[in-house]
Amino acid sequence: MAEFIHLHLHTEYSLLDGAARIEEVTAEAARLGLPALAITDHGSMYGVVDFYKACRKAGIKPILGCEFYVAPRGMGDRTPRVDDSPFHLVLLAENQEGYQNLLRLASLSFTEGFYYKPRVDRVALQNHHRGLIALSGCLGGEVAVNLLAGNMDRAREAAAFYRDLFGPEHYYLELQDHGMPEQQKLNPLLASLGEEMGIPLVATNDVHYVKREHAEIQDVLLCIQTGKTMNDTGRMKFKSDQLYLRSPRDMDQVLGRWPGALANTVRIAERCQVEISFDQMHLPDFAVPPGHTPQSYLRELCEEGVRRRYGPDPSPEVRERLEYELSVIEKMGFSAYFLIVWDFINFARGQGIPVGPGRGSAAGSLVAYSLGITSLDPLAYGLLFERFLNPGRISMPDIDTDICFERRPEVINYVVNRYGADRVAQIITFGTMAARAAIRDVGRVLSMPYADVDKVAKLVPAELHMTIAKALEASPELREAYEEKPEVKKLIDTAAGLEGMPRHASTHAAGIVITKKPLTEYLPLYRSTDGTVTTQFAMTTVEELGLLKMDLWGLRTLTVIGETVRLIRESGGPAIDPDRLPLDDRATYEMLSRGETTAVFQFES
Repeated sequence: MAEFIHLHLHTEYSLLDGAARIEEVTAEAARLGLPALAITDHGSMYGVVDFYKACRKAGIKPILGCEFYVAPRGMGDRTPRVDDSPFHLVLLAENQEGYQNLLRLASLSFTEGFYYKPRVDRVALQNHHRGLIALSGCLGGEVAVNLLAGNMDRAREAAAFYRDLFGPEHYYLELQDHGMPEQQKLNPLLASLGEEMGIPLVATNDVHYVKREHAEIQDVLLCIQTGKTMNDTGRMKFKSDQLYLRSPRDMDQVLGRWPGALANTVRIAERCQVEISFDQMHLPDFAVPPGHTPQSYLRELCEEGVRRRYGPDPSPEVRERLEYELSVIEKMGFSAYFLIVWDFINFARGQGIPVGPGRGSAAGSLVAYSLGITSLDPLAYGLLFERFLNPGRISMPDIDTDICFERRPEVINYVVNRYGADRVAQIITFGTMAARAAIRDVGRVLSMPYADVDKVAKLVPAELHMTIAKALEASPELREAYEEKPEVKKLIDTAAGLEGMPRHASTHAAGIVITKKPLTEYLPLYRSTDGTVTTQFAMTTVEELGLLKMDLWGLRTLTVIGETVRLIRESGGPAIDPDRLPLDDRATYEMLSRGETTAVFQFES
């Protein structure tokens, strides 16, 4: 067992601040022989599941945590120059209860405590402290700030509060040494306070990048975050290049004066035991009429639907296909899933909200067709059910639904009211720094002339999934500039160090998650700038956790079609049902053959 474990680490999900890519930092930890590693991103848990998987892949134990912002007063207080400078506090999940409390605190910090930063307060910590190990934080911690300001009474009060709240061996005073004068002054004060108050010490490195040579890349990230250049005076920056994943030997050299603080990292790591499950599905309940089960109700709806679609006496082919699909759905436990989708689509159609005919593999399902989820006859076109739901591949069905863009919020509100605001949320997505954008961002930070940077950026081929490495191979002109011009080489190398990192969070265009229990039992929540509550986990993570994810795409094409149908009817024309238009209209095919596809959805591109 190593004599030191990193318990304070910021990945790329400390947006525009952390430069430690999860895959790289976990691989480096394994190379250093560390048996465990913690993630403590600033104020969020965006990356904990990716980090958990990467650690398992690297053969090391993941320790899940977060460096929270603690409001100076209460989460609801928002007075300028009073409440806009929160303290830092690192919380690590010791067990499953602790992980649940991390989820709840991370959610509260965004949904109730946001003021410049996502914040918790002492009341929130009192309500959700069980199963957590607390570290006092960096120079921005409450105890550290007061010690450096000479406010000994306040420092003691804060230390006593956290010590008494979290309990013995669950609150530690954090020692760091990145060569900063403030830390040289602070560490002896912390050690003295710990001895006086019976609070143990713990050694950490405030890791923001993997290797020492990555310090400049992290500095560029800070400039992008703050809109500054490297030449700006007084800008936000770290006064050290030592915020990297140091080896245990390096940590002993800088903090060996307090051997107990180093040893405590190992003790804490041994105590942290959290598992994330990926092998369970968590379908929400669907309220069926009295006397029914989800299976029997789905059968009844499908029987009604095939008679509506095929007449009162459906053919043996239809009946056999329906029975086969229902048996597979029942065996896989997805009856409630189909009822949930049927319910909100049925609502939309009942409200006159235009709904698409179905996209993707769901069009191969007779059950979906009979329920009105899709509008294409899978038997008439030889479509395969197994492409949509295969009994040999246990995974959640995935039905993408197109909804009129302008009235999509009505459908979302219906789902929220049906299942509860605490069990429905939209899903987060992260904008990442693509090759050209990274080059332009870095060029601005390095104060390079815009025209020169723009010329370099335009040498990157405008192709899907293009990277800087691929561009250097594909563009001889870019390769030549890279090899012959030092300033271009620096620009490209720095941009490559940032490429692909998340730049900002936003709301996914379609994704919605519906959960059986309150959302915070499964994941942390985020509130966007427009007030929309979303998950902190991206869509792939939501699905990996076995949660029900729906894609409700808002399409302007459906809005246009709906308006067109309305205007024709109001002007005395015939009543048109878009779902009943012939799919073999010769004039339509001749028009498409002539290339007249402008504004025809998915055809014009």
